Amino acid sequence: MATDAAASSAPLPRFPDGFLWGVSTSAHQIEGAADEREPSVWDVFSAGPGRIKDGSTAAVACDHVRRHREDVALLAGLGVDAYRFSVSWPRVASPGGLDFYDRLVDDLCAAGVRPVPTLFHWDLPARLDWRERDTAARFARYVSQVAGRLGDRVTKWITLNEPAEHTLLGHALGVHAPGERLLFDALPVAHHQLLAHGLAVRALRAAGARDIGIANSHGPTWPASREADDVAAADFYDTLLNRLFADPLLLGHYPAGLGELMPGDVEADLEIIAEPLDWYGINYYAPARVGAPQGDESDHGGVRIPAGMPFSLRGIEGYPVTDFGWPVVPEGLTELLTGFRDRYGDRLPPVVVTENGCSYEGLDDQDRIAYLDGHLRALHRALEAGVDVRGYFVWSLLDNWEWAEGYARRFGLVHVDRTTLERTPKASYAWLRGALREQRRG
Repeated sequence: MATDAAASSAPLPRFPDGFLWGVSTSAHQIEGAADEREPSVWDVFSAGPGRIKDGSTAAVACDHVRRHREDVALLAGLGVDAYRFSVSWPRVASPGGLDFYDRLVDDLCAAGVRPVPTLFHWDLPARLDWRERDTAARFARYVSQVAGRLGDRVTKWITLNEPAEHTLLGHALGVHAPGERLLFDALPVAHHQLLAHGLAVRALRAAGARDIGIANSHGPTWPASREADDVAAADFYDTLLNRLFADPLLLGHYPAGLGELMPGDVEADLEIIAEPLDWYGINYYAPARVGAPQGDESDHGGVRIPAGMPFSLRGIEGYPVTDFGWPVVPEGLTELLTGFRDRYGDRLPPVVVTENGCSYEGLDDQDRIAYLDGHLRALHRALEAGVDVRGYFVWSLLDNWEWAEGYARRFGLVHVDRTTLERTPKASYAWLRGALREQRRG
């Protein structure tokens, strides 16, 4: 991949007419105004000592609730077609909480930016627990409430964001909220989120929605070697992080051996989970290189992998890395998309890349420009290979509160000063604005 500005100066290849260009954020990471909503599991988690790298919370974050018109103006100036944001369940559960999203959607529509809400992006109300089946039913009632208020202007919906990470990091390994270290006893959390998705699809259909997807994170899994133990470990990891959350949605069943580990009447639940989707959202950041277990607890990018897990994560050498230490592998996006097409065939609906981005410091963020350029070219190669990709959303509009990393990572096209909260567009913002103008010129 090219990593210098000159290598990114050539125009991007032409994307199809009607291709949806957008940027993404999430409520807990940018909204602030925490005193105007119920506590979430992340409020409780981040109050614990040592859980957030810089000791911060998202109580203020980017103060988006009070500054959303400024952020809508940034979206309009960028020239994107759509804005993927999330609706905070804890805010909606509070008096007047939906009023904010009413205003936000109105302002987006007035600016010519299509609102694309995600209905759950990890900020579960603190009084609820995904281990409990009733949480899925409660989610469906909340979705009906949101759709009833916003559905006259919102046409494109996302049910859940990254249930794999929320299950693994939050409930199996304990490095995200709610901080549980359940290991494989976290599987009911995965099942109940998938059930919540299916119930939400039904609730949205009942409200008249016709354009519904989910945002799952996926990545290619590369064996550390061709040795049988490494190949088996990589296959297990791929099943856990990719197929566990895609097979039930697209094929109507869990990977072999996992269905019997799930709670409740699994066959009946799968009929709900596999409600037809209008499109499938994929969040992509990097492949995973996986080998046989090495016996000791290890640290991989700040995530502790306990001893006894049937795999170990290894570094990916030979590629540049972001300031977060993540490898920059644009060809992994092509591999992922063509691999999904090959695995699921005509069961795979049209795809939207709902997140792709990187953390780099500085306003003159040439590395981010090179990253976006490389990944968009990789996406175009998947289109040329016959994958039906309908859109691409950059993560993220703003530098935000990056979960357990606090404010230590900067994914935004727009810099946010931590003292004044002043917004300053970066070089990557100007680059993307220019790239989108070129796309529309044809």
